[in-house]
Amino acid sequence: MKTVLLVVLLLLGVACQCPFFKSADPLYTATPLTVTNAFTAGIEGPACDLAGNIFAVNFKAQHTIGRITPAGVSEVFVTLPGASIGNGIRFDREGKMYVADYTGHNVLRIDPTTRKIEVFAHEPRMNQPNDLAIAPDGTLFASDPNWKEKTGQLWRIDTDGAVTRLAENMGTTNGIEVSPDGKKLYVNESVQRNVWVFDIQPDGSLANKKLLKKFPDFGFDGMRCDIDGNLYITRHGKGTVVVLSPAGIILREIDVLGAKPSNLCFGGPDGRTVYVTEVEHRRLVQFRVAKPGLAWLRFRKN
Repeated sequence: MKTVLLVVLLLLGVACQCPFFKSADPLYTATPLTVTNAFTAGIEGPACDLAGNIFAVNFKAQHTIGRITPAGVSEVFVTLPGASIGNGIRFDREGKMYVADYTGHNVLRIDPTTRKIEVFAHEPRMNQPNDLAIAPDGTLFASDPNWKEKTGQLWRIDTDGAVTRLAENMGTTNGIEVSPDGKKLYVNESVQRNVWVFDIQPDGSLANKKLLKKFPDFGFDGMRCDIDGNLYITRHGKGTVVVLSPAGIILREIDVLGAKPSNLCFGGPDGRTVYVTEVEHRRLVQFRVAKPGLAWLRFRKN
């Protein structure tokens, strides 16, 4: 009788694909998404659209942006014009893509339907716009390192494309993110290994610069928030992503299967998959987390 009951339960489980009969995806355990050398050494970005596709720069060749499905199927999405090379990517609520073009001192805007590329903002005083963050109202913030001088700047790009310098004489500004409430801007300095937090003022300026966390070793690159405001930061050279609370407390550190993670984003059907661009093996890796990413949540508030 027990054997018959067990068989019936197993068959019911297969038929309805009940979660009880599925092993949960392991959290914080990285696996490759793309093959090795799918990208150039300039692999960066990444960002996810509403459908869950991952976009990252320099796929197969420099000057490109690749589109990768959650299953790992890849293609060249666009080739950027002229000498332009992308770095950080963000999407706004309408699904338009914004790309930091570090060689052209531009922020590019791409229509995902037509794939039309236009210069949304240009600022010759930029060293090389590196990474982008987006506020709830669509305002963009850009980090702008000068690697040779080990200095950096911060810029605000308004929704009409107007560019304003917010800070200069910083360290090598790199990863950048806006808090879930839109009131704080987080910026890290790769060489100096600092993570700073600013208050975003009503007029879009920055105030009350505060050191959130200083690390004793290894560099930083990209940085993104989950819905609770925890910061996920790539540790270039260490091969990990560190999770930092809004109070600056280290919550965990995840091995990403390569020494040189450059950037990351949240995606997947529930916003709980983190995708990391990894330079050593020139590929994307992924791992599951407990809370969705902030960008995923904002998409669903449209």
